[in-house]
Amino acid sequence: MRRTILFSITALVAAAGLTACGGGGSGNDTSGGYGSSSPTSESSTPAESPAAAASTDLSTAETSLGTVVVDGKGMTAYFFLKDTKGSGTSACSGDCAAAWPAITTDNATPTVTGVTGEVGTITGTDGKMQITIDGRPIYTFANDKAPGDVNGQGLNSVWYVIAPDGTEIDSD
Repeated sequence: MRRTILFSITALVAAAGLTACGGGGSGNDTSGGYGSSSPTSESSTPAESPAAAASTDLSTAETSLGTVVVDGKGMTAYFFLKDTKGSGTSACSGDCAAAWPAITTDNATPTVTGVTGEVGTITGTDGKMQITIDGRPIYTFANDKAPGDVNGQGLNSVWYVIAPDGTEIDSD
């Protein structure tokens, strides 16, 4: 139940952030690179059922980009190129964090299925435990509305979907 409440709160915060920001960005460095280009909307059925994905913090699913990392709700995970690997910090805060919610956990050791990259945590900008893969914080995209959506892929050349081995998928 606690996880359900956390996901509900995260969804509400993301929606409120997009409304407050007008759903777009200025394209400058403080925006976190969201919303100034229009990637195509592509969607696919996730490899696992939502119930299976909900039992773990991270798992994998099939999308139009192939097999990718997803959060516990089946939503696509992304890397932000402005984050520094191994720094222990996230470069995405404020409006950026509203459009790109951090993938968080209540466990110091996140539960994963199918992810072979090294999974860990940092203290996110909101003080919660943000999940990392290979030392890089990970996020979802508020404009991905359903499992399998990859609408943030390549956005402003700083947001990329994550392969199970922890590499970014570059489809630009």
